[in-house]
Amino acid sequence: MSALTLTPRALYEEVAEQLRQRIFRRELEPGSWIDELKIAEEFGISRTPLREALKVLAAEGLVTMKVRRGAYVTEMSEKDLRDVYHLLSLLESDAAGVVATTATEAQLQALQDLHAELEAAAGERERFFAVNERFHMLVLELADNRWRSQMVADLRKVMKLNRHLSLFKQGRLAESLAEHRAVMAAIAARQPSEATRLMRAHFDNGLEAASPEPP
Repeated sequence: MSALTLTPRALYEEVAEQLRQRIFRRELEPGSWIDELKIAEEFGISRTPLREALKVLAAEGLVTMKVRRGAYVTEMSEKDLRDVYHLLSLLESDAAGVVATTATEAQLQALQDLHAELEAAAGERERFFAVNERFHMLVLELADNRWRSQMVADLRKVMKLNRHLSLFKQGRLAESLAEHRAVMAAIAARQPSEATRLMRAHFDNGLEAASPEPP
């Protein structure tokens, strides 16, 4: 393969993004060993920027470095899943309450427009998943706390290791949409405590749907 056409950003950042997307697409499966030599050859790069890229992904939790064994795509345990959902629930429910209190009419309209796009995407799972994430990140943006936004962005990367499992369960997509509808209504009605409660319930239900079925 020819070397990648790189953007002006640092080489290792571009490599990290390429690997990140392969992990999200399941081209690199959870638990799989990352063959550094093969990937460096495929990308037409030395192993130095590749190793720097792997450090970035390890810091994000997407890759696990094992002594004398190399890098592996992180596997999510049930506890990992619960812990990630718990933190997302706390951070994003708080953000929803802030937005219900402080958002301008223009900001509320932008959120309403994105929610309408989510409603329109209900029949397409891939598109629904993408718009769903954009909605959640817009809530974070409007809540205007860059530290919370960064934490959520990192947690959502890790959550993608379990990507789509909750939405693939029978009826979950429709339930998720109804929950979004309720959150949007509470925000639009300027009801911060209700927006907080509903967003937390949304994550509780998402965790239940994403968790493995009992044997």
